[in-house]
Amino acid sequence: MADIVKEILARPIQLADHVTKAADEAQSFKQDCQELKSKTEKLATLLRQAARASNDLYERPTRRIIDDTEQVLDKALTLVIKCRATGIMKRMFTIIPAAAFRKLSVQLENSIGDVSWLLRVSASADDRDDEYLGLPPIAANEPILCLIWEQIAILYTGSSEERSDAAASLVSLARDNDRYGRLIIEEGGVPPLLKLAKEGKMEGQENAARAIGLLGRDPDSVEQIVNAGVCNVFAKILKEGHMKVQSVVAWAVSELAAHHPKCQDHFAQNNIIRFLVSHLAFETVQEHSKYTIVNMNKQNSIHSVLVASSSQNSHDRDPEEDLTVPKISHPMNNQTPSQMQNVVTTTLGQNNPPNNNNNSNQKPSTTTPSTSSSNLAGGQNKSSKRKGKNHNGKHHHQHQRPRHHVQLSGTSIKKREQEDPSTKANMKAMAARALWQLARGNVAICRSITESRALLCFAILLEKGPEEVQSYSAMALMEITTVAEQHADLRRSAFKPTSPSARAVVDQLLKVIEMAESDLLVPCIRSMGNLARTFRATETRIVGPLVKLLDEKEPEVMMEAAVALNKFASTENFLCVNHSKAVIAAGGTKHLIQLVYFGEQMIQIPSLIMLCYITMNCPDSEVLANEEVLIVLEWSTKQAHLVENVTIQGLLPESKSRLELYQSRGKRGFH
Repeated sequence: MADIVKEILARPIQLADHVTKAADEAQSFKQDCQELKSKTEKLATLLRQAARASNDLYERPTRRIIDDTEQVLDKALTLVIKCRATGIMKRMFTIIPAAAFRKLSVQLENSIGDVSWLLRVSASADDRDDEYLGLPPIAANEPILCLIWEQIAILYTGSSEERSDAAASLVSLARDNDRYGRLIIEEGGVPPLLKLAKEGKMEGQENAARAIGLLGRDPDSVEQIVNAGVCNVFAKILKEGHMKVQSVVAWAVSELAAHHPKCQDHFAQNNIIRFLVSHLAFETVQEHSKYTIVNMNKQNSIHSVLVASSSQNSHDRDPEEDLTVPKISHPMNNQTPSQMQNVVTTTLGQNNPPNNNNNSNQKPSTTTPSTSSSNLAGGQNKSSKRKGKNHNGKHHHQHQRPRHHVQLSGTSIKKREQEDPSTKANMKAMAARALWQLARGNVAICRSITESRALLCFAILLEKGPEEVQSYSAMALMEITTVAEQHADLRRSAFKPTSPSARAVVDQLLKVIEMAESDLLVPCIRSMGNLARTFRATETRIVGPLVKLLDEKEPEVMMEAAVALNKFASTENFLCVNHSKAVIAAGGTKHLIQLVYFGEQMIQIPSLIMLCYITMNCPDSEVLANEEVLIVLEWSTKQAHLVENVTIQGLLPESKSRLELYQSRGKRGFH
């Protein structure tokens, strides 16, 4: 950068010398020319000082200031050359307004002020001695630009504490205004922020990562941040950084992925998915090749699997290498084995090959079980309060340690079990949040997540995690199932009926739906609908709880339930007839009729589509005749806002004609 700055400064220094020489040769306005000469010499001295300090100059304001200074010196040279005219005729035809000298003198003063500020702002903290920098004249019309320059310059030259404070200032600016965020990127703020995130102290790293997350508010900004090398820096932090910094980095990853999905693959290529799943699995599902399930006087819970003593082979492995062979690290309590425990036990028994893509030079360890994920937030969450009797001390876990404990190298594992519960809870929440955004619409990442046993983590956290962790786990499952619905290969591999992890997910989704009181209800309904084509004919417990939600008070819940049921009854579903019969048996027909007649438009349309599906699939149903569904369909054909829907246009005439046909045949039998 020093060579670039010297090149920028070369021409204005030459111009200043030409102005000085031309001023000495002036034949008219000599006094005014001498005044310009004096100020030009002062400016030239500052420019030469800047050239000597080119290694320390901050390039962005240097370009702006020197460009303006060069224009001023061009004008000064033109004016002074006019004063060199000799002879009466030349002087007569050379018009020089008196105000020109005054205007140019002010501009030179401004340039002197700008270059002086540039030297001060680019100086080190010791050289500045806490001097107030003030605003340069160039920032008169846009003072915020000067503030941004100052903070970025401190990121380059300040002490650790000053760099942290500068990053915090940029966080405030980026949070307040999108335009300020774009200015920070345009003025070169991302590289020093990434350097601070990589090399700074913990507080500085947090501020830098938070600033980067706030800067990526649109695709162009995220693209520039990714091109600056954010993926590599964030991957290193997620692997080796302090957990508080890692949680901010995970949040920043979620922000960047949310605003520019094309960056998802860049993060995946830097192993960030693996690191995030590792954080999600920590104290939820640990990844080791050696494990055992201990049953002491039937002291089991959802997480009651302890780490076995490390074998000699475990000393040659990195516990983060194998994300496909989990073990549960939560301690025991005095309960009989739960359904989830049986699922977890089955999952652990599967023989999956380890993933040996990690560095082989890390020493392994047997990590220590710590507090359960239900206690990570330091208190009882809303989900616990809703369940009441199920959480009245029955799932309280005691802290236990295995007999053998070997510390790992690398701060990503080392000592993280000693972190306070709130930090652990926040790390899990942000890891789930990042995986949610990274999985959105990306089949490769979804496949990577599902192959890593993250599904089992999400199932456990959806039941036992703190409220925020539950929420992001539900959203992540919703995105993964959305992609799986559209890609048959992923759906068959990740959510096949024989998969214990998939069963664990379905069990937890069903529990939330059956409770019908949780903030997690909508994403869980959507996830269940996305999985509609994965269920076997023997799976009869899903449709009933969804049908009950058609009688809910909240319009959004009723609409989502109707949309989910449509996926079960749709003709694209191989078991559409079975599912339609289940809807009818659960009393869904009555609810659907009520919603078609009296529901809001957003509920009417999916409810009518559902009614058409079950009519087409079960036209001979006595319930449909008794409930007079034919009258409802006839009424619907006269409602303009309903028949305008493309799906209804294709379904309504056929379902109506089939129902008319079967009811005319069985009219005597029905009545």
